[in-house]
Amino acid sequence: MSGAKLIVIYPMPTDVAAFEEVYRDEHVPMAMEKLKGATKIVASRVVGAPDGNPAFHRIAEVHFPSMVALGECAASEGGQQTVDHARRISSGGAPIFLVAEEATVVL
Repeated sequence: MSGAKLIVIYPMPTDVAAFEEVYRDEHVPMAMEKLKGATKIVASRVVGAPDGNPAFHRIAEVHFPSMVALGECAASEGGQQTVDHARRISSGGAPIFLVAEEATVVL
């Protein structure tokens, strides 16, 4: 059975230090509390790109056991509050939200 995940891609913020502080101190705790049904969050900070200028600053992956669980979370008040907060803190432009099915290949 494949899982599902919500992927949030944040553009480069206008003030990286300010974004990181709000992301760490407000957004991540909010996500941990309000995203019911999530099994883990993988938060990556982009540190480079082949051309040297990454277009994005952070990529967050919120994992769920199923697409149904992801949909229930997204429809919940806590899910909507967390998505709205992600939009508000993204000072470099609107974040990109993607929904994906996940399959893992173990090497």
